[in-house]
Amino acid sequence: MTEIYRNPLAGPDDLAGFRLEGDGATTFPMGRMRLESLRPPADGQAANVVLWCPEDLPADVRIEWDFWPVREPGLCIMFFHARGRGGEDLFDPGLAPRSGPYEQYHHGDIDAYHVSYFRRMWASERALHTCNLRKSHGFHLVAQGADPLPAVLDADGPYAMRLDVEGGVITFSVNDVVSFRWTDDGSTGGPALVGGKIGFRQMAPMIGEYANLRVSRH
Repeated sequence: MTEIYRNPLAGPDDLAGFRLEGDGATTFPMGRMRLESLRPPADGQAANVVLWCPEDLPADVRIEWDFWPVREPGLCIMFFHARGRGGEDLFDPGLAPRSGPYEQYHHGDIDAYHVSYFRRMWASERALHTCNLRKSHGFHLVAQGADPLPAVLDADGPYAMRLDVEGGVITFSVNDVVSFRWTDDGSTGGPALVGGKIGFRQMAPMIGEYANLRVSRH
């Protein structure tokens, strides 16, 4: 493994080049990035936010970050290998504008994988905690596994989140506990996705904190 990007996410200067989509705010009250929506949950999908890192990733990569759940209900997602459907850079001005509603990300003009973790928005999600992996364009649910994260009441972070992509095999783990492992053989949603950007997504009224973002090449 060779580390190719590191960001402590400890203050505003660490977000240079990042792009926030939706009406959200980033603050650093604990010396780590806190992300939240500025809109009420009653606004539905319009209240949700995505924060993109400007770095482009290689195909085979390890993505790691520290996570603290602060307020629920809500949901957190990590987008990865995100780019335009024609191979464009995610920030290409020719792509349709994005402002938070989920449909823009799974049925818009970008391709991406998205792992949803800390899925606590709806009663059914809180009754049985799972992590989901989807592949878009198309919103294909391709893998699901147990989510070991506790509720906010019992949370004692940081929790070490890790995504590994190697040879089309995607593995997601929390504190070294593997949630799922899935091989993208190209049979769902087209060829395996490569390159592109990563982004943090939250569903209001979720508040999460993040630190120590690291990207390594396999």
